[in-house]
Amino acid sequence: MLTFALFGAGRIGRLHAANIAGHPNARLAAVADTVPAAAEELAARFGTVVAGVDEALASPAIDAVLIATSTDTHAPLIEAAAAAGKAILCEKPIDLDIARATAAVGAATAAGVPLAVGFNRRFDASFASLKARLDAGAIGSPEIVSIASRDPAPPPLSYVRVSGGLFRDMMIHDLDMARWLLGEEPVEVHAMGSALVDPAIAGAGDVDTAVVTLRTASGRLAQISNSRRAAYGYDQRIECHGSAGMLRAENLRATTVELATADGFSRDPVLHFFLERYGPAYRAELDAFVDAVTSGRPPAPTGEDGLAALRLADAAQKSLETGMPVRL
Repeated sequence: MLTFALFGAGRIGRLHAANIAGHPNARLAAVADTVPAAAEELAARFGTVVAGVDEALASPAIDAVLIATSTDTHAPLIEAAAAAGKAILCEKPIDLDIARATAAVGAATAAGVPLAVGFNRRFDASFASLKARLDAGAIGSPEIVSIASRDPAPPPLSYVRVSGGLFRDMMIHDLDMARWLLGEEPVEVHAMGSALVDPAIAGAGDVDTAVVTLRTASGRLAQISNSRRAAYGYDQRIECHGSAGMLRAENLRATTVELATADGFSRDPVLHFFLERYGPAYRAELDAFVDAVTSGRPPAPTGEDGLAALRLADAAQKSLETGMPVRL
């Protein structure tokens, strides 16, 4: 049994709280949030207590922390949890600044505590199956990885202003997936972006539509397309082309039912957003973390994975600003 303190009682914190409370080998012992009412509501819902961060970290009953707070708090909370000897599962990104993120990962390493970063898409059943078949040689050597990731609508402008930009906030998931599937580290990043969805996003210094190309030392390529708008729902697709074939993972729908009439064929729309699309992946992520920590194995994705994805996001931002490919 792994006993958790949850830091953050917002939208993603509520999802994690339900997953911890429903896990057979985990227990939610405390909730902390800077908004007392949010913490109290969540604690009451799951029959646990509200505690301050310092109080939770000082408790010998707490084995692990799940950090689901705002990005600017991730690094200091990782360092505080590491100093307290707690296992750590932290939402992405570790920090918007690579030096600050590196220091936090270093603190966890020095303390010898497990640290996993919440790249939950690795735990999606379809993507995990694609990866397993890729590793088993089903398509020979991978040559091109293509990732489409498009949100149904942009976030509020207030969020855009503090998000760190599309590459660090949204595409960082896809950059991690590209590294995971390519099997080699990218050495070159080329990015293009526009504000086609909302001109106010450009006014906030960001883009809402972007394409990034990655190249590894051996010449393997990845192409990622992101948009903050998809009229048809949450678009999440991966295709891997290799020397002996192709692997593809499509969007998920509420059902697989298809209707055929004189007007043609129709199916259910794709799932609307990440809470629906990746609900099972978040549960699998927690399951993998609990299993790793309780069995003494290092959890994954690691802090180093978090840093690698952030470096790629930084390179994409630099490429966008300069109009030139960036070598790593």
